Amino acid sequence: MRVIGGSLKGKKLLIPLDKSTRPLRDMVRESIFNILDHSSKVSKNINNSKVLDLFSGTGSFGIECLSRGAQEVVFFENYLNSIKILKNNIFNLKLESKTKVYESDAYNLKDANLENEIFDVIFIDPPFKDKEINNLINQIKFLKIADINTLIIVHRNKKSVDNISKFLNVLEKKKYGLSKILFSKLV
Repeated sequence: MRVIGGSLKGKKLLIPLDKSTRPLRDMVRESIFNILDHSSKVSKNINNSKVLDLFSGTGSFGIECLSRGAQEVVFFENYLNSIKILKNNIFNLKLESKTKVYESDAYNLKDANLENEIFDVIFIDPPFKDKEINNLINQIKFLKIADINTLIIVHRNKKSVDNISKFLNVLEKKKYGLSKILFSKLV
């Protein structure tokens, strides 16, 4: 797996050998950034943005954002094997000064003292079997870490039927392989 674009384009990312982490595939990541750059419904400039990467795994989405000019990425991951790889990826690419890693379940956002720290992009990539995504969206709303300009990107299995929170307005939906990507904003 490699960084697809930006200043780190072509740099290799470490990935887990076990099957308990599902890295965001290059094709899906590339498609997300093409939509961010070119969609009339979703367009979002990553340059100088603050990004929150929830269920970050090995960090491929957040690192891609940094490669494309993001100012800062805050990662949340609680699986020890993924945390080790995430930290190695950050270290190997010399991104320590632009990142913060919370070794915590993303559902514990309230414990991270992020209240009123507004993010430009929030990427949510829970395990496909996870059914608590609305709990997380509600936390994002009530912690005030997103505003009307924050783009919230949700990665789900294309077959999942989620009754998405009333606080989320889905602007665009795309399917790639097994993935479904929801581009949305808070209401």
